[in-house]
Amino acid sequence: MPSLKHNVILTDAEMKKLRDITHKGSKESARTVLHAQILLLSNDYYANDKKKSNLEISELLDVSPTTVNQIRKTYATEGIDAALQRKTRLTPHQLIKITGDFEAQVLAMALSPPPTGRARWTLRLLAEHSTEKQYIVTISHTAIGDMLNTNQVKPHLSAYWCTPKERDADFVLNMEDVLSVYRMEYNPKVPVICMDEKPQQLLGEIRDRVSAEPLRVDPETEIEKPGKPMRIDSEYVRNGTSCIFMFTEPLGGWRHVVARESRKKVDFAVLMREVSEKYYPDAEKIIVVADNLNTHNKATFYEAFPPKIAFELAHKFEFHYTPTHGSWLNIAESELSSLSTQCLGNRRIKCISDLNEELSAWETDRNFRQRGVNWQFTEDDARVKLKRLYPTPIFDR
Repeated sequence: MPSLKHNVILTDAEMKKLRDITHKGSKESARTVLHAQILLLSNDYYANDKKKSNLEISELLDVSPTTVNQIRKTYATEGIDAALQRKTRLTPHQLIKITGDFEAQVLAMALSPPPTGRARWTLRLLAEHSTEKQYIVTISHTAIGDMLNTNQVKPHLSAYWCTPKERDADFVLNMEDVLSVYRMEYNPKVPVICMDEKPQQLLGEIRDRVSAEPLRVDPETEIEKPGKPMRIDSEYVRNGTSCIFMFTEPLGGWRHVVARESRKKVDFAVLMREVSEKYYPDAEKIIVVADNLNTHNKATFYEAFPPKIAFELAHKFEFHYTPTHGSWLNIAESELSSLSTQCLGNRRIKCISDLNEELSAWETDRNFRQRGVNWQFTEDDARVKLKRLYPTPIFDR
């Protein structure tokens, strides 16, 4: 059934009042100004070529057509003052007594597993279960939210982390080995570099992105239109995958990042040779901190190069491996995190050549700024803060 059309025929006095509200910077609320704009635009006194429909007004002011029709109805039935102002609540709000027991029950519920078929607790779901369990007669989801905020409970958030098992001698061995490397003083003849890898999808756009728009004023109506964020089509084209290799020297403030089509032994061997011959040709030895993967070992040099070259590379590099569940010890992972935020973001890069152009620009800028890493965590800190990871020694001394 179509909605009834309510006529808005403004008098000269009413139009003057509405224009005073919208154009003279009165102290009226934003809601009152919006209602005045709707009434002026929907004035049936105007000719058809000047008067706007409910749909046109809703699009112009970013409100729903239902809101426009409701304001027209209020004007037609109750007058201009009622259409401009919010309705006054006739009955007072019902006071809800929140006791300490009820608060404890809600907190316990929020920290427990969600019901079957639900991924997590929401504020509305907690409010519904509180009334179903007869913890309280009625309560709004906003009151539940205030209660959770007061107790710093956030059931809608989760965090992922890597934690090793307790009393793990292998983890402690590799952790203290890496920490001892980070404690070494800077020596250009024996640089310490960290390397890590990151998979990256190559994606193409189906449609061009629509640029963001700032707050603006419509030249015809002089009505402010809010800004809009960038709009990205949800569809995209898959163009394959790649792998980003990150090399960084924390004390030297240097990093090198490049993308390759795969993450195989030959990719690792070729890049390590490039680091040796191009970036550190005069180094006596290169200390490398890396994750303990099957590709990160000196045997890959012999699979990729002739024995003479492989022997030279194997003796020039000294590897120190981070323990399993200890990737936070690899500084190259922090650099990859910065790369993801500063360079990649939510962009869709269609091919590996475009990806390498972006990576090269980021690398040049970051190296120019000479941002190094001041690592502070030592073995002594680990023996105190991560004491649970250390096994109980058999001997006291």
